[in-house]
Amino acid sequence: MAKNIQTEIEKLKNQIVFLGTAVQENLQKAVKALWGKNPDLARQVIATDKGEIDSMEISVEEECLRLLALHQPVAGDLRFIVTVLKIDNDLERIGDLAAKIADKVILLHDIDPVHFAADGMQIPEMFNAMFAKTIWMFQNTMEAFVSEDTDLAYKVCLEDDEVDRAKGAIRTEMEEIIMRDPAQQVYLAKLISVARSMERIADHCTNICEDIIYMAQGKIVRHHITR
Repeated sequence: MAKNIQTEIEKLKNQIVFLGTAVQENLQKAVKALWGKNPDLARQVIATDKGEIDSMEISVEEECLRLLALHQPVAGDLRFIVTVLKIDNDLERIGDLAAKIADKVILLHDIDPVHFAADGMQIPEMFNAMFAKTIWMFQNTMEAFVSEDTDLAYKVCLEDDEVDRAKGAIRTEMEEIIMRDPAQQVYLAKLISVARSMERIADHCTNICEDIIYMAQGKIVRHHITR
C-alpha cells in the first residue's frame, strides 16, 4: 500500500507542476498581450483559462480526493495531498486573474481601437517592474514546490510587500493623472485594475509558499512571517 501511494503521489506532483506551467505561460501571455496591445492574444489567454486550465484544476482536485478516500494517508503523505488541494485552488485563482488582465486588454481595445493600437495609449513604465517581480514570485513559488525548498518559499513570501508597494505607487500615479486629465479616467482605471490583479497574484504565490512550508516542515506559518 505504501509503495502504491508513493507512486500515485509522484503522479499527483507531476499534475500540479503541469498545471503550474500552464498557468505561468498564460500569465506571461496576458502581460505580453497588454504590452503589445494585442486583443487576439488576450482572447487566447481567456480561452486557455476557461478550457485547459480549469479542466486541469478539476482533475487535480478529483485525484486528491480519490487518494484521500482510497489510501487514507497519514503524516507527510497527508500533508502533501492537503497542500496540493490548496495549491490547486490558488493556481486556479491565478489563472483567473491572468484572464482578468487579458479581459482588460480587450476592453481597452474596444474603447478606441485606433487610439489603443497607436502610441496614444501608453502602458506606464512603472508596470514593468511590478510584472517582473510578480512573475519572478510565481516562477520561484513553483520551484520551491518542486524542490521542497523552504528557504526559497520564505524568500518569495518576503517579496510580497514589494509588489504591494508597487501597486500602491501605480494607483497613486494613475489617480493623479486622472485628476489632471479626467478624459483618461476610463483607460487608467483599467490599468489600476491590472495592477490590482498582479497584487492578488503575488498574494496567491505567498499563500502557496506558506503551504509549501507546512508541507515540508509541518508548521503553519500563516500570519507569522516577518516582512
